[in-house]
Amino acid sequence: MFQNFKFAYTFRDTSIYGKLVSKDFIFTFRDFDKGFDVTWGRDDEMKTTNGLFTNSQRLDLIWNNIILSNVDTSNATIVRGFNLTVTFNPTDVIRIDGRVNLFLKREESTNNWQMVKWIDESGF
Repeated sequence: MFQNFKFAYTFRDTSIYGKLVSKDFIFTFRDFDKGFDVTWGRDDEMKTTNGLFTNSQRLDLIWNNIILSNVDTSNATIVRGFNLTVTFNPTDVIRIDGRVNLFLKREESTNNWQMVKWIDESGF
């Protein structure tokens, strides 16, 4: 899951990324300017990610230590740190250090994991 996620970002490939995102996917992040949480579904996630992939020259994602891991054969909860460097151009580079709280599922133990819920715990 995490290796494919990194590949999708490295190669800015929505076809790889789309396989990781469940049809009932929910993304949640804190809008610190407005003071409340914002949530969107799979369609908005794919649109937003495609925009990031299209408008950046380079994405460098590093997955850090797993803080929490609760896994059975069909469900998983993973909390993990990350560092993401987004290069739009040589003079416009953004670095994000944060944490993801992911809820994953798979129908069969031989299937690949898909993200059902992503709670972004970054301070960005």
